[in-house]
Amino acid sequence: MSGEESGRREALLAHVRANAVRDQAQRFAGEPLFHVVLLEPEIPTNTGNIGRECVGMGARLHLVGPLGFSIDEKARRRAGLDYWDELDWRLYDDMASFLAVFEVPAERRWVATKWAARTHWEARFELGDALIFGRETTGIPESFPAEAAHGSFALPRLGPVRSYNLANSVGIAGFELLRQNLYERP
Repeated sequence: MSGEESGRREALLAHVRANAVRDQAQRFAGEPLFHVVLLEPEIPTNTGNIGRECVGMGARLHLVGPLGFSIDEKARRRAGLDYWDELDWRLYDDMASFLAVFEVPAERRWVATKWAARTHWEARFELGDALIFGRETTGIPESFPAEAAHGSFALPRLGPVRSYNLANSVGIAGFELLRQNLYERP
């Protein structure tokens, strides 16, 4: 294949991918493409970065307290979260109030944990699913009942690290969900 043919092929693939994303986004108009749930997050900069990722990925952010920081308007302004007005987010006082009203059924919920046998590549995510993440320091709280989620996934650690940064983990898993549902492999 010549360089010119290869360039045309890549342009066509880019057009097809862009239309697939647009078509899926229109199908979900007014609804999030998926949900990100943070259980008792502790570090405000992680939550701010995750909020930005959710805006960019079309996800709804659910913050389950107690939070390790203030999220009032003054704190958001001080942190420079200028995109926060674009964020689709919900705040829950505690685990019980979250579980009482969370709209995504248990069979569409996935818990991120380094102990899972399945990787994020092996999990079969669907649009509308919830990706659930625990505290930065201790992971999923004991107060989260096992039956409240369908499955779990891990991000593989190929080197000697204990875990990944929470905001990075949300981005990796979120884009894998989108890849599985919005993009065809060339």
